[in-house]
Amino acid sequence: MQMTKPQTISAEEYFELERTSETKHEYLHGEVFAMTGASVRHNLIVSHVIGALDRALGETDCEIFPSDIKVELEFDKHYVYPDVSVVCEQIETAKRRNDAITNPKIVFEVLSESTKDYDRGTKFAAYRKLPSLTDFIVIDQYSVLVEHHRKQGPGRWVMHEYESLQDSLLFEDLQVSVSLEKIYRNLKFS
Repeated sequence: MQMTKPQTISAEEYFELERTSETKHEYLHGEVFAMTGASVRHNLIVSHVIGALDRALGETDCEIFPSDIKVELEFDKHYVYPDVSVVCEQIETAKRRNDAITNPKIVFEVLSESTKDYDRGTKFAAYRKLPSLTDFIVIDQYSVLVEHHRKQGPGRWVMHEYESLQDSLLFEDLQVSVSLEKIYRNLKFS
């Protein structure tokens, strides 16, 4: 039996789809993937992360973006919607775009059953190629578990795993921290 290749679209067609669609999509080498609706837990965690970051970053030059801004991982080939992204320099947008940034310093992804392998695999591999990225944080919504991947130099990333509400994520470059207690505030686990 002959396998048929999935139909692909151009990046411009993708951006036109995004402009008119009520559903967000990620784009990977011509293929489009619909982003499913997030759970209440997922949205609470994202909201808590944004609030905690806002307090921690205070008067720095960093800006926090929710999941409505795309990140360009590869020009005209790969666009994603991280749950939270932080830019700490001049905000750089993709060529001819005002809805996609290219220089996040910190990215947060809240895991779901349907995206956890992609978030930790292909997506993280693409994020690591961004020169601006120093911290990649993965948050489990089903248990207290946070993975903090920190860039230590070219091609060298170190991961710290946190499983206690008393732990805090430390962003060394910015000299700020965010506690897991704030991230998981009011969430119960069985």
